[in-house]
Amino acid sequence: MINAGVLGSPISHSLSPLLHTTAYKALGIDGEYRAFEVPSGGLGNFLLNEGKALNCLSLTMPLKEEALNIADHVSTISRQIASGNTLHKKEDGWHLTSTDVEGFSFALQALGNFVSQTVLIIGAGATARAVAAACNHKTTSITVVGRSASRHESIRLAAPLCSINFVEWDSQLNLDCFDLVVNTTPADTAAVFLERVNDPKGVFFEVIYNPWPTALLEKWRRVGGSYVDGLDLLIHQAISQIEIFADQKVDRFSMAHLLRNEGLKALH
Repeated sequence: MINAGVLGSPISHSLSPLLHTTAYKALGIDGEYRAFEVPSGGLGNFLLNEGKALNCLSLTMPLKEEALNIADHVSTISRQIASGNTLHKKEDGWHLTSTDVEGFSFALQALGNFVSQTVLIIGAGATARAVAAACNHKTTSITVVGRSASRHESIRLAAPLCSINFVEWDSQLNLDCFDLVVNTTPADTAAVFLERVNDPKGVFFEVIYNPWPTALLEKWRRVGGSYVDGLDLLIHQAISQIEIFADQKVDRFSMAHLLRNEGLKALH
């Protein structure tokens, strides 16, 4: 039986319980999935106490980096991006990996033969590293706008094949000129860039779904730009987690369609 949950803080807004339980029901899987409020620094204690009966975990902020020091086995991709969102208990302990990279790639596939030679990533945290890794074999150059130079090296390690340029948060960026713009910052932090969007040539990828939609996504849609929203990312990384938890392949197209419909109902 899958005895699972999503951990993080804040967690009350999470759609993961809805998506996972909907998928388990559709697949005929015996499973339970709940949300648990776990603050930074609390993952180890949670696993030893309240979460000791759980065997499958989804991790959100601020636990994706902390999990590297908790897991008994860490996947290559989690080491590359210094982050993990999926813990799966086996006989030899907790296995950590990330489905964020795969989820981002699958969400982009909905655009067809989309080519992104120039990518702008807003933010420089764990999700930004996952995005950079997803672009590693497909992108000519990545520009990262962030506030902390201490995160530059970890992003370079996440995408070693890319040319990466780091710019300050208050730089006069023109968002219209990039093939792909990805916002990885929380809430409406990226709303400061609203005036930099007028006639976008590329695609905007909003990785979050709370608030829905963000101000920057709303502006991008209003001026006629193409976009991918955070619900698609959440759905595709969840499908990859479900395949790990259930140890079976899932018809991704039909499952994504089902989960998006359920997710939209909840958001609206």
